[in-house]
Amino acid sequence: MAVSGRIVFIAFLSTLLVTSSIAHDKKDDDDGDDNKVEVNVNQGVTYDGRSVIVNGKRELLFSGSIHYPRSTPDDWADLLRRAKQGGLNVIQTYVFWNGHEPVQGQFNFEGEYDLVKFIKMIAEHKMYATLRVGPFIQAEWNHGGLPYWLREVPNITFRSDNEPFKYHMKKFVKMIINKMKEEKLFAPQGGPIILSQIENEYNTIQLAFKELGDSYVQWAGNMAVGLDTGVPWIMCKQRDAPDPIINTCNGRHCGDTFTGPNRPNKPYLWTENWTAQYRVFGDPPSQRSAEDLAYSVARFFSKNGTLVNYYMYHGGTNYGRTSAAFTTTRYYDEAPLDEYGLPRDPKWGHLKDVHKALNLCKKALFWGSPVVEKLGPDQEVRIWEQPGTSNCAAFLANNDTKQAQTIRFRGREYGLPARSISILPDCKTVVYNTQMITSQHNSRNFVRSAIANKNLNWEMYEEVPPTQLGSRSREPMELYELTKDTTDYAWYTTSIKLDRRDLPMKKEIFPVLRVASLGHGLHAFVNGEYLGTAHGSKVEKSFVFQKPAKFQEGTNQITLLGVLVGLPDSGAYMEHRYAGPRSITILGLNTGTLDISINGWGHQVGLDGEKKQIYTKKGSKAVEWTKPGGGEALTWYKGYFDAPEGDNPVTIRMTGMGKGMIWINGKSIGRYWMSYLSPLQQPTQSENQIPRSYLKPTRNLIVIFEEEQGEPKDVEILLVDRDTICSHVSENYPPSVRLFESKGGNLRAKVNDLKPKAELTCPDQKQIVAVEFASFGDPFGACGSFFVGNCTSPVSKEVAEKFCLGKTNCKIPLDTVHFGNQNDACAGMKKSLAVQVRCAQKP
Repeated sequence: MAVSGRIVFIAFLSTLLVTSSIAHDKKDDDDGDDNKVEVNVNQGVTYDGRSVIVNGKRELLFSGSIHYPRSTPDDWADLLRRAKQGGLNVIQTYVFWNGHEPVQGQFNFEGEYDLVKFIKMIAEHKMYATLRVGPFIQAEWNHGGLPYWLREVPNITFRSDNEPFKYHMKKFVKMIINKMKEEKLFAPQGGPIILSQIENEYNTIQLAFKELGDSYVQWAGNMAVGLDTGVPWIMCKQRDAPDPIINTCNGRHCGDTFTGPNRPNKPYLWTENWTAQYRVFGDPPSQRSAEDLAYSVARFFSKNGTLVNYYMYHGGTNYGRTSAAFTTTRYYDEAPLDEYGLPRDPKWGHLKDVHKALNLCKKALFWGSPVVEKLGPDQEVRIWEQPGTSNCAAFLANNDTKQAQTIRFRGREYGLPARSISILPDCKTVVYNTQMITSQHNSRNFVRSAIANKNLNWEMYEEVPPTQLGSRSREPMELYELTKDTTDYAWYTTSIKLDRRDLPMKKEIFPVLRVASLGHGLHAFVNGEYLGTAHGSKVEKSFVFQKPAKFQEGTNQITLLGVLVGLPDSGAYMEHRYAGPRSITILGLNTGTLDISINGWGHQVGLDGEKKQIYTKKGSKAVEWTKPGGGEALTWYKGYFDAPEGDNPVTIRMTGMGKGMIWINGKSIGRYWMSYLSPLQQPTQSENQIPRSYLKPTRNLIVIFEEEQGEPKDVEILLVDRDTICSHVSENYPPSVRLFESKGGNLRAKVNDLKPKAELTCPDQKQIVAVEFASFGDPFGACGSFFVGNCTSPVSKEVAEKFCLGKTNCKIPLDTVHFGNQNDACAGMKKSLAVQVRCAQKP
């Protein structure tokens, strides 16, 4: 018994140490918060109307969504490290039911679905976690995270007070919660999970289910609370969330749109601050500026907010067939960490700075009382001040979207750009303005790999359209039910006899095959001849295909290939969504229009190449490959390449291809769709990421299935970097927040010189090898495309080279001592400095 007790005691001490480490990382806490709640380890997680309280301690929570299956386990550590460097202390993730239980009763928690490993890694990086269990998640993920087999449960209605759905939902949620408990991953157990979410934006469909929607919300909330996790549960966008569940906000500007929690004892939490907009095939680029994001965060925290989560902080990649209907393989590439996990500046750096500025205000925000003073029609100051102490923070806001303003506050004048907020951690000193970016910018480069493309030669294998298939039914089967989420493809065949009197008399006139489809796409053949393809869109999935066809006297074979681009991920009654051909007719016959919809149809799920797995090393030997020809539809292409040089991220650019899927060493890296152009006449996505962890040093097998008539001769493998870095600052900018700290409750500068500077730091200890642009005057543009304005100092580049060449990082003062007074066209105005440099490995 003595030995056993000792082991228990040691285990208990270990738990205390882990919890304490996660709860309070001293190195990152320079706010001098001596008014914090007394920390008692393993007090658990509670909340009040001001904030979430973890182990007795209040913290401002800066969170980012990183989804474990949208990157590889080899990438997780770097993503978490960069997230923490960006000022985050929480990582939020969904749980992906259809990834964990693709077949009923068969579970997968390996590889990219190793949820436990991911959560433990968050703890190792001394961050908290929010677990969004769902299990409906939407997330632009295939079927909203619900496994396909759930559709086939008798009498089921998704996300309603429906006994079959509730049974399976509770069973999965309970399994996940128990797994987390077994691994001691909830905060009261010493783990990182401080919040859990049940359901997801249910309010958007609740009315469709009437009283069954209302009762489902109550059931789901009470079911979750009954699992006794020891941490609060949240429901996003759910005003009627049952107590004690916290209802939270999703959106772009929750500081202005959120009406608040449904009880005064609940904190203001923002679960999704959208960093851009996810894209679907056919979309133009989607952007959200760093300035707008920073403004939204500062405004939310000035109005009682204490948690913001960036959705997404790293979007990653929808590998395989995991993306929802029409959603691109690349996901939220415009997030602070781009698809490849590289910091996208200035978004990453500017948000890091706002986190720093808000942390400098932490004592005032938690212990002060708020006051709002109107200083003009669109100007206000929000003050958090604790009487009898020096704790005071002010947020000066100019909500005028067009005009800069000067305001007077406590005897001082402050200039505010249009639609911006200045943060004053001591109610006197501006350390940050949301519109004035003092952090660096960067631009992404795609560089052709010399090694990978050197011996990349292609062979081809043509998929042969079937003519007569078994599995017959009177009419074409519904495509979701037919494929059961095992493939994007299913064949349909029928035959029709025509005699000479049915066919047009003139040779130049052909009958037309018309197919009305519920989505998403199809390819058509008549008597083995390819007619063409058609598809719907995210907005309108239904479409009509119609092409002239060479029908002949006698028996004619009609073959259709139905195509899916992911299952739906949102809306009510998802189990009643349908796809595939619904009406097939032949027009232009002498005997009139012939409806062959109920002519009797044969079916085959999947392609021949899929069945033989010719995208694998073993399967590729099952067919005979030949030299590529004229780019026929439904063609497989195979090649080999060596791993690219260096360790930069790898991608493949699909120039010259149409639509299809790519495999690397047997693993699918997702769909591509180059032929679906945006209104800008450009593909929505041109590159597909190749994870380094998928590669061997040599002889990597690449297989492409091309649906349309593309040819891979111009396909190339590229290396990705953000080695072009820039700065664009002005003389009227406030000092960088990075120059301040809080000690003993007082704000102080860490250096004497607080004048604005252009600051540049190369990634990965690289060195500045060239100054590509420099202008001190009124330059304009963006990193990668700067331009000289009306005036510039003629020595701008010389000064930049003097301060930066050969260095890993540099600071260039905005001082006429260095740049001279030779740009008279800008006399009397505040000047800006724009600098662009290129970084490279040290020789």
